[in-house]
Amino acid sequence: MKEVRVHDKNFVEIITQEEIFARIADLAGRLNRDYPGDPPILVPILNGAFMFAADLLRALAFDPEVRFMRLSSYGDEMSSSGKIKNLLDLQDIDGREVLIIEDIVDTGNTLHWLREHLSAKGAQSVKMAALLFKHEMFEYEAPPEYYCFRIPTEFVIGYGLDYAERGRSLKSIYKLKD
Repeated sequence: MKEVRVHDKNFVEIITQEEIFARIADLAGRLNRDYPGDPPILVPILNGAFMFAADLLRALAFDPEVRFMRLSSYGDEMSSSGKIKNLLDLQDIDGREVLIIEDIVDTGNTLHWLREHLSAKGAQSVKMAALLFKHEMFEYEAPPEYYCFRIPTEFVIGYGLDYAERGRSLKSIYKLKD
């Protein structure tokens, strides 16, 4: 089992790069089937989703419009404040289908906020594709429509996810070592 140290903490590998790529290929196949006509606007959420979004985009058979949003909800390096700050918003989405690309969904606060916010801005539909889904923490009725992995409630880094802005470049997903 691979182990890495980021800042003052040790992490162990739980999902390999090969497993990530295989699940992204599966997800791209589902999206290709679900969006046969006019593609949705793909909206990666910065900073964490950029690596997942790039690999997913390369695996799609369609050529979507891509726009970015940047949100913040973290109070410290390892926990969420629960309050969403919109740092970079979308414009001109009236009547369009939107597919949010997110690195991880845990409580669902961000997903819930995004669905309400983008619907109020006129989006025809708002769906989400997440790399990771912490289903045990999810607090809302409607989970992400698409996700690659269900994971337990553990702090994870790698493949775009960070601990105090480090660890994003790791090619696999790592959990905090017990």
